[in-house]
Amino acid sequence: MSSSRTSSTPIGTSRRRRGVAAVLGTLTALLSALALVLTLPGAASAAEPPPPAPAPPEPEKPGDAWMGAGVRMHEGDDTPGTPPADGGKGVAATVHGVDVSSHQGNVNWKGLWDSGVRFAYVKATEGTGYKNPYFTQQYNGSYNIGMIRGAYHFALPNSSSGAAQAKYFASNGGGWSKDGKTLPGVLDIEYNPYGSTCYGLSAGAMVNWIKDFTSTYKAQTGRDAVIYTSTSWWKQCTGNSGAFGSTNPLWVARYASGPGELPAGWGFYTFWQYTSSGPIVGDHNYFNGSMDRLKVLANGG
Repeated sequence: MSSSRTSSTPIGTSRRRRGVAAVLGTLTALLSALALVLTLPGAASAAEPPPPAPAPPEPEKPGDAWMGAGVRMHEGDDTPGTPPADGGKGVAATVHGVDVSSHQGNVNWKGLWDSGVRFAYVKATEGTGYKNPYFTQQYNGSYNIGMIRGAYHFALPNSSSGAAQAKYFASNGGGWSKDGKTLPGVLDIEYNPYGSTCYGLSAGAMVNWIKDFTSTYKAQTGRDAVIYTSTSWWKQCTGNSGAFGSTNPLWVARYASGPGELPAGWGFYTFWQYTSSGPIVGDHNYFNGSMDRLKVLANGG
């Protein structure tokens, strides 16, 4: 009598094992292919935020300076991430903006608009001998894309009077019109990027120079100029004067996650420059309020 051996593994179980093995093999192949793709240059770059635009080189001659040049040189550039949505002061809303100078050349305003930027300040003049050669493209381009825009003047208090520089600024791009899209001009008064921190002026002389500029600018345009500065410079070079807080809006420079202590005389800031290395171009800023409030400022309120 002959006998035959039968398999101890049921046929169904064997088929299931072969099926699992096939699935595992397919998954392994897919994972290997994915790993290869991720190692290719540029892979997954679309999901990464753009790197910060490089800041301009340190100024060497009049005309080279930009808003924050002296601050970056003396206080450092921490280039923080995006500040709190409330601007660090508990306001209801904030509006994102940039400031630019000749270092940015012809600006891609559509790219900035698409990134959420809604206002811009453009360098117009410095001292009484420099005009931004890109001013027209930058000033008109930001306006044409839909932004509210304004102009700023980089002060050189050791080169001429405040009155002379205010007149030069107002006549070369720093004027104002009540069109709902033009912001008051800015006096950029900060660390001297070319030499002595306080431009060789005593605290009293510096305060008088600023008064000379702001009173002349108002006479020329009907608006109180915004004052851009950093708290540390203001303390050192004006003796922490409180003379301007009731008349001139404050634009404070501080590269951190909050605006920090403000100069004397101001209970709140109007603009805050929070980084000098934006993701596209220029320095990046917040307006301390809603878009409606920014429009009020543009209209003279």
